[in-house]
Amino acid sequence: MKKKWWHNCVVYQVYPRSFMDSNGDGIGDLKGIISKLDYIADLGADMIWLCPVYASPNDDNGYDISNYYQIHPEFGTLKDMDLLISEAEKRGLGIMMDIVANHTSDEHPWFIESRSSKDNPYRDYYVWRDAVDGGPPSDLQSIFSGCAWEYDAGTDQYYLHMFSKKQPDLNWHHPPVREAIYDVMRFWINKGIKGFRFDVIDLIAKELEQGIIANGPLLHPYLQEMHREVLAGADVVTVGETGGADLEKAILFTSPERKELDMVFSFEHIALDEQHGKQKWDLKSLELDDLKRVLSNWQTCLTGKGWNSLFWSNHDQPRIISRWGNDQEYRYESATMLAVLLHMMRGTPYIYQGEEIGMTNVQFADLDSYCDIETLNMYKERIKQGFAHDDIMESIYVKGRDNARTPMQWNAESHAGFTAGKPWIDLNPNYPSINVQADHHSERSIYQIYKKLIELRKANDLIVYGDYELLESEPEIFAYTRTYQNEEWRVVCNFSNREIESQLICDGEIVIHNYDSPTEKLRPYEAIVYKLKN
Repeated sequence: MKKKWWHNCVVYQVYPRSFMDSNGDGIGDLKGIISKLDYIADLGADMIWLCPVYASPNDDNGYDISNYYQIHPEFGTLKDMDLLISEAEKRGLGIMMDIVANHTSDEHPWFIESRSSKDNPYRDYYVWRDAVDGGPPSDLQSIFSGCAWEYDAGTDQYYLHMFSKKQPDLNWHHPPVREAIYDVMRFWINKGIKGFRFDVIDLIAKELEQGIIANGPLLHPYLQEMHREVLAGADVVTVGETGGADLEKAILFTSPERKELDMVFSFEHIALDEQHGKQKWDLKSLELDDLKRVLSNWQTCLTGKGWNSLFWSNHDQPRIISRWGNDQEYRYESATMLAVLLHMMRGTPYIYQGEEIGMTNVQFADLDSYCDIETLNMYKERIKQGFAHDDIMESIYVKGRDNARTPMQWNAESHAGFTAGKPWIDLNPNYPSINVQADHHSERSIYQIYKKLIELRKANDLIVYGDYELLESEPEIFAYTRTYQNEEWRVVCNFSNREIESQLICDGEIVIHNYDSPTEKLRPYEAIVYKLKN
């Protein structure tokens, strides 16, 4: 595969609302991010994926955009955005913008025009249908619970919303819609951004009459058109959120000769705690063999065909340490073990804010402390269906999106140093002990392990381009090798709370290790990487 500048990049994801507040209103903002650029640069990241900061009514925390060309006043101004881009660039950091192209806010001028009359020029920007038997056009359900059709009395039709009713879906089969999104992309490229993350991009080519919501037959032609019209010749990297993509689809998206996307986010490894065929809230126990299988398949099957994205968490997912690790007794060990496992793999790593200091899931006692629309809608729906309150709350504690959205924990002072005001969402109560300042002063710093992993990636093409092979191991061990140009590294990770004898312990040179020194057994959540002797 032809080498690209972003192959050895590391991306740090910022959820602006929860990252750093500069003006005391309790909401993170652009000036707050600017004040922490040195922190991100010191970690070693190359890019910042910025969740949406566009003008928005905030029904879905910015993923309901009312103007793609303006900044939400809570976050700042377009001038602040220009300053963020330039100040980031001074530190060797590029900005990756989050493009929401499947839907807009119902307060976007396009939709205001679209709903005004059936013959308005913007009518076909969205998906409208007549009632069927006096009700919705179909029984299609929204991802955020309830019917995916909303009745609009003004024109006596229904519009489609796969998410909130305030997020009407765009009609990508209407050429002016595609051109309007391309114009948005050109605008931000001209501003100097270095990448795009495309929200639920696999939903844009839906064919309702065929019952197809994701991966419609025109999806790939549309992505190829986008590449031709906007991305060809632009020095930007692209990643698409394609939650249901299997390896076969991922290869189609990311094969360089197809000229679509550079990489995708698939959630196969994230959904391993979900019952097959049910909602994400219907939980099952985690099995390490499943994780080995999924991650190894993505490592081997994309080799030479496409490029992988490596991630544990993001703004929509729970904190990984609270799922696969032990966020109490072995918080340091499991956080660093999970980091080593992922960052030694082939692909572009993404670090979600707070992951680098071992932030954990939160368990608010009161439902009123939760802000996420998906969570709140699910709770109402399940109560109606007869689910017990405690069972629903347990699902929220495990999978709720607000787990990732509590404010960044900078120090042990009031509101964790995030704001001088009242935070928009409650803090995780553990912030006095888990915060950046405490981690930096600790002899067992999770941040320092992340920093070392990034340094290793920059210095070793073996990590970036080497072959991957899963090793036979004890049931609680995840081990693999990376080989490149006659050099071989062995990665050995213990996923358990107990000591384990392993044949994989060896006398090779230690590259990175989350314990002080090796012993004859693997200790709880121990991670060790060996450079093997030739």
